[in-house]
Amino acid sequence: MSSSSLDLVVITFNCAKHLIDVGVFATHVQSVFEHKATSGLADVVVISLQEVGPLSQAFIGDYFLRAYLARFDEAINLAAVQHCSEQDAKGSGASKGAGAGTGGGEHGGQETTSDTQAKAGRERKPYSLVKAHNVGFTAILLFARDPKRLRNMEQAEVGFGTADMGSKGAVGLRMLYVVEATDTTRQQSTELTFVATHLAAMEWNLGLRNANWEAIMRGMTFKDPMVFAQPGLSSSSSSSSSSSPCLPRSASAEEQHRLLQDERDERVQQQLRDVSIFKPSSYLFVAGDLNYRISTTSPGPKAVFPSLDPESENYWPAFLPLDQLTREREAGRTLHGLTEHEVRFPPTYKYVVKQQQSATHRLLQWRQGAGSEHVEESVDEQQLPCSFAPHRYPSWTDRILYLDLPSWVKARPDAPRITVHAYDALAVMRSSDHRPVYMRVNVPLVSPKDMVPPPTGRVAETDSLDPRVQSPVDIDAEAWQRRRAARNKELVLGWTMFLWSTPEGTWTLAALLVAGLGAYWLYRTV
Repeated sequence: MSSSSLDLVVITFNCAKHLIDVGVFATHVQSVFEHKATSGLADVVVISLQEVGPLSQAFIGDYFLRAYLARFDEAINLAAVQHCSEQDAKGSGASKGAGAGTGGGEHGGQETTSDTQAKAGRERKPYSLVKAHNVGFTAILLFARDPKRLRNMEQAEVGFGTADMGSKGAVGLRMLYVVEATDTTRQQSTELTFVATHLAAMEWNLGLRNANWEAIMRGMTFKDPMVFAQPGLSSSSSSSSSSSPCLPRSASAEEQHRLLQDERDERVQQQLRDVSIFKPSSYLFVAGDLNYRISTTSPGPKAVFPSLDPESENYWPAFLPLDQLTREREAGRTLHGLTEHEVRFPPTYKYVVKQQQSATHRLLQWRQGAGSEHVEESVDEQQLPCSFAPHRYPSWTDRILYLDLPSWVKARPDAPRITVHAYDALAVMRSSDHRPVYMRVNVPLVSPKDMVPPPTGRVAETDSLDPRVQSPVDIDAEAWQRRRAARNKELVLGWTMFLWSTPEGTWTLAALLVAGLGAYWLYRTV
């Protein structure tokens, strides 16, 4: 069962409501492209963002968030161009010497890696922003080298902040990734689901974080579940009797009705599972500020913190066993069925960057204020002096997990495997108290048909725990109705906050007042 694979990069970052510095973020992302195991641009890049902008703009969305999201588009492409230019400069001589003997690579008949890198270096935008979507503070960005490979795009969202609004929430994208056939290869495809989320904060909110995840499982649906949950709305329901297996003539009417009802219920459950995050035919990746901590209480004056010093007795790996996410996940109380690669990076929250007033830093600030398109970072800006905030336990809040290939796929001959090449944290940036986290992974192109579990009667007992076989919770049939109501609240609150608490809103109100007075004056003088 050999297959090609998708080179995927997933990044999660809590922006702390600030615009990112394009040059700084691009420099950090460039290291993701330079990973020694992959040495090239990824096919797809997905970015999960939390606290993407001020609350008023985030609740209104669309135009008001473009300035914040556009900077990530610019940074990803700048990182790609810089990486390819450097690779082209380093390897142009070697690639010429080896060019005559280079084959078609994994996707036979396609461009070689060196050709692709050189071409990307000449492109102004190696990546296309295929989709951007947000629910309140939380956003997801989908970039692709070849947008035509992404098809059947669907989106979903759920809020679980105050009044179900998006002060905390999750947003998802689902698509089919298709690699067309060539002279030597057949067409291959796989289905992908990405969820970006921001769970409840504070050390003591462990139970609420688990409840937030349950809200995602119940309420994040890629189609309106009411269509399937209400009898008579689905045409398949009405025709269930004709498609049901033949019943013995001796079966009573009541028994026949019960069997038909069971069959109908099973069909509805399958339809609901197909619109949930646990669609059996799809991969699933979850990334975000999950906010799980290493304690259920805030640190006291004499609290012991993880240290970044390898020589310290409190070096950070000693605190990993206290991680709430790992404990809760292994106990089956959150992130059901998901897998996380080994964590080999220090806590990602909460950092305080020490102020620098060097001449170099002041020059950088002046150049930024003068409107330079991209400001080159100094060496000391790459290694920012920072420490952990004393009022929060340093924790691994920013995480990326995935739903591994199911056992019925792994059991097949020559079964593919998901290969994680890197799972790490990027450097601290001035604009946020979180470190970005990224994962680079090769995802086998297993077709949706091959991902579907076997019939219920042939599912092993261990497989019955897989959320693709048995959902951990019931899907909320009214999820879309709840979301529409919450969205209306977001718009009202967002516009109110924007008009009364921002300079732009003040000018808008002033303009409306002047226009109103002018109209009144004209009315009186006519």
